[in-house]
Amino acid sequence: MTLVTQDMIDTYQRDGVVLIKGLWADWVEVIRAGIERNMAEPGPYAAENLKPGEGGRFFDDYCNWERIPEFAQVIRDSAVADVAAQLMQSDRVQMFHDHVLVKEPGTSKPTPWHTDGPYYFVEGRQTVSFWSPVDPVREASLRCVAGSHLWEKDVLPTRWMSETNFYPDPEAYMPVPDPDAEGMPVREWQMEPGDAVAFNYRTLHGARGNQAGTRRRAFSLRLLGEDARYVDRPGRTSPPYPGHGMQPGARLREDWFPVLRG
Repeated sequence: MTLVTQDMIDTYQRDGVVLIKGLWADWVEVIRAGIERNMAEPGPYAAENLKPGEGGRFFDDYCNWERIPEFAQVIRDSAVADVAAQLMQSDRVQMFHDHVLVKEPGTSKPTPWHTDGPYYFVEGRQTVSFWSPVDPVREASLRCVAGSHLWEKDVLPTRWMSETNFYPDPEAYMPVPDPDAEGMPVREWQMEPGDAVAFNYRTLHGARGNQAGTRRRAFSLRLLGEDARYVDRPGRTSPPYPGHGMQPGARLREDWFPVLRG
């Protein structure tokens, strides 16, 4: 089955987001098992993202693929690196990190609008995140603003729980917009288990709450292309990767961030 067409590549380059039907259709049970292992054995970055009184449960955790064999298997053995290479237009594909996001039934809290790029210590045009549910998704899907990856300024990064600025210089960023109120072109899809939304690190995105009677478990994978380089940020990044020892302008160290292709 052809997962990526030229039209999808063109859409990704133009809009910064595209739907990949069935990317991990053959890996759904493996990913589900990995998510359950992750939730039973949380890592050091695991978080519960609801304030007291907010119903449901919104769990997330990241940077666990090296200790969760199911995630490592999917990353190494699926077609995702080849798909990433096509979308990014890069022969080289490098691992960055994995991320699990689970919204249990009755979780009304939406995921705030944000772009991932400013939180990371890497920049480049050739980046891609894959967001893939392992449950049918009708209304709690990922929402992305088409073309936002081409905006001149990054969107202000904030802390989701405290709603404070992530870095000390908010003037360096544009305020977080309200895409619905401002009539921006929002892309979102009803999705089946194993489908994936692919989006650029600079693409503005968020997600609705989960008011359905079923879980919304999602596995996300962040990969890098040829032009991605380490950059200094004015504070602790997310993920932080303490002690990495990298210098500005360098590729990410391959012993920590393996090259998957190229």
